[in-house]
Amino acid sequence: MKLSILIPVYNERTVVERCLLQVLAAPLPENMERELILVDDCSTDGTFAILERFAAEHPDLKLYRHERNRGKGAAVRTAIEQAGGDFSLIQDADLEYDPSEYPKLMKPLLDGHADAVFGSRYLSGEQRRVLLFWHTMLNQGLTLIANMFCNLNLTDMETCYKVFRTDLLKSIPIRSDRFGFEPEIVMKSAKRKLRIYEVPISYHGRTYEEGKKIGWKDGVKALLVVLRFWLIDDLYAQPYGRGVIDTLTGTPQYLSWLCGKLRPHLGDTVLEIGAGIGNFAGRLMSRRLLYVAAEADPLRLHALRNRFLRTPNVEVRRLDPEAAEDFAGLGGRFDTVLCLNVLEYVEDPGPVLDRLRGTLKAGGTLVVLVPNGPFLYGSLDRSLGHKRRYRRAQAAALLESHGFQVEKAYSLNKPGVVPWLAYSRLLGSRRISKLVLKLFDKTVWFWRRIDGLMPWPGLSLILAARKSAFPTASQSAG
Repeated sequence: MKLSILIPVYNERTVVERCLLQVLAAPLPENMERELILVDDCSTDGTFAILERFAAEHPDLKLYRHERNRGKGAAVRTAIEQAGGDFSLIQDADLEYDPSEYPKLMKPLLDGHADAVFGSRYLSGEQRRVLLFWHTMLNQGLTLIANMFCNLNLTDMETCYKVFRTDLLKSIPIRSDRFGFEPEIVMKSAKRKLRIYEVPISYHGRTYEEGKKIGWKDGVKALLVVLRFWLIDDLYAQPYGRGVIDTLTGTPQYLSWLCGKLRPHLGDTVLEIGAGIGNFAGRLMSRRLLYVAAEADPLRLHALRNRFLRTPNVEVRRLDPEAAEDFAGLGGRFDTVLCLNVLEYVEDPGPVLDRLRGTLKAGGTLVVLVPNGPFLYGSLDRSLGHKRRYRRAQAAALLESHGFQVEKAYSLNKPGVVPWLAYSRLLGSRRISKLVLKLFDKTVWFWRRIDGLMPWPGLSLILAARKSAFPTASQSAG
């Protein structure tokens, strides 16, 4: 295993070499390698010359330089792009934090309990330098506000020592260039429902005379970052995850509306394919004897396992709907199969429906959610990866040709048709503003009440179909 140590550097010529020597000498868990990734953020005091000499003496060290000063967040973002280890640890180059505590930081990750570990200066560490009262109050105040908005109970949001599984860290888009990185990564980790642990660390803080750079203005900006990423759900970097996963995460009221439509069709044993990060499963698994949340993408599988780690009636399973071998052992097990936002992505929905039919008990129900209306297909669909939209008659005929009898079909979200047409067909947009989605979600209580009064089809189509007693003629011929 390998630990990537990400070191942003700016104007630290008096301490940077000592810091790097400590990092190289720091103990690591058994059989773990280390790689150092340094990013000089356009230092002007001779720091980069020291780093170049040090890198020449240590050829395994990776050194990068920004051509202009962009801030800590930008330097960390550059380092993340270059990280090749299993885990990534952020280390400032200022001797305030003690690299000898790496094993303590790594333990919850290596034990399998955590996805991220934060070193806290305010838990009971071995030693902590007594420093400025108001600076401490600012840190703790920011932590309190961040906790209120992301519903965590961190003790030190602004800590430098943050360690992540690298695959997860790479999948989180980092937008902040300066010290806003800290609240941004906390807000996004909370919304992604990562398992976060804190461990006590020592802290040898500096005064401003000794070179400390963060100030009260950065505290104000941190508050704005917390508010921004509370309002906006910018959780997945490209190319991680279908766009709809991110979109639905930020629309809980709309999800609840959808689930209210799906819930009457569910039996005691349910298979959901394409379960994503559990948006539907978390709302529908209650009172089921067995709920299998199936997903093919490794990052989403990881999110599902974290979310339902202690939910005994939920089983998380790797399943690619286009891979016949993944369905082994599932024959005739389920009362209900949920196929939500899947058929519009696959190359050929026919074989997928045949496999889903095989997992149902006699008389079991398939519930399908697909985008409605081919006339709506446009730039948003292409951006999301949709290969098609469906008409009601077309979707029903598809299900019936693969051994299902459609019992109910209806469209949903008629208010969404007009903005979708405007964004996707008229403006050619590749995405809808997350703020617009947030505003829509906050007014779902109104839209759901007038949905049935509108005369045009809705944006989504739901079909509930019973497994036929006998295969259709087309299946028999096959």
